[in-house]
Amino acid sequence: MSMSSNDPEYVYGIWLKLKDEVAKVIVDLQEALEEIFICLIAQGHILLEGPPGIAKTTLAKTIAKILDLSFSRIQFTPDLLPADIIGTKIYDQSLKDFITKKGPIFANLILADEINRAGPKTQSALLEAMQERQVTIEGETFKLPEPFMVIATENPIEVEGTYALPSAQLDRFLIKSTIDFPPREAYRDVINKYGGYSTISVETRVSREEIINIQKALDNVMLSNDLLNYIVDLMEEIRGDRRVKWGVSPRGAIAVAKAAKAWALMNRRDYVTPEDIKRVFYPVVNHRIILTSEALFEGIHPREVLEDVLSRVKVPV
Repeated sequence: MSMSSNDPEYVYGIWLKLKDEVAKVIVDLQEALEEIFICLIAQGHILLEGPPGIAKTTLAKTIAKILDLSFSRIQFTPDLLPADIIGTKIYDQSLKDFITKKGPIFANLILADEINRAGPKTQSALLEAMQERQVTIEGETFKLPEPFMVIATENPIEVEGTYALPSAQLDRFLIKSTIDFPPREAYRDVINKYGGYSTISVETRVSREEIINIQKALDNVMLSNDLLNYIVDLMEEIRGDRRVKWGVSPRGAIAVAKAAKAWALMNRRDYVTPEDIKRVFYPVVNHRIILTSEALFEGIHPREVLEDVLSRVKVPV
């Protein structure tokens, strides 16, 4: 008997296929992979922050291949224009009329590489696409393909010539994931995999229709009233923390609930537990809070604040 797409076992099976196939190519990015798949199920977008050369681009391309998703890589640079992302109208001599030339945003999986290198006007061109899943070109609106997801990257090392993402745009990312250099053993594995002439290929294991189906399964995951109140309590505790200048919006609270439901599905459950909320709490919330100038001067990190919040709020039984 075949499993329904609403069945957590069905979602878990797709997650295993992705994880096993990615492992052929990628070393030591398990947490980032988990958070990308959470975003995919929850129809969200992810911001990956980490130094160059740790396979952020390879990870995105590999996922697109395994899931049979069309893929576009947009390299953000200071001279990139909004039309270079969404497209523009051009005059066709043969038709004697203007036609629409769609930009690279028209793909299932978008890699916005080094997003903070482009100016604010170009960064904002992504906003409508990320939130509304549509773009407007010269007054005409076009729907983006389904599924649609943006994986944006930032290099935290070089800040010269970059433009920090405004809070309104950061809030569009369901998760911000930080990737660091791999441990010693992972370095050895990477050298063994890529230190020769041959390249490693992966197979398409999942169809895009299956991805759309598991996104719909999110509606069938139960979030009890106790856990709903737990999320609200966490949000209120953040706002009340003296180190926090600006707390989490209702959009952020919704993001915690959706991400927790996705993580529950990935763990073969159709109900959320407190541990699901704790697992997604930091990556969903860390980029949504603004610390006070005093806290920043003292060198306090958002992780410290959010871990304190988790420890203070009573967990429902």
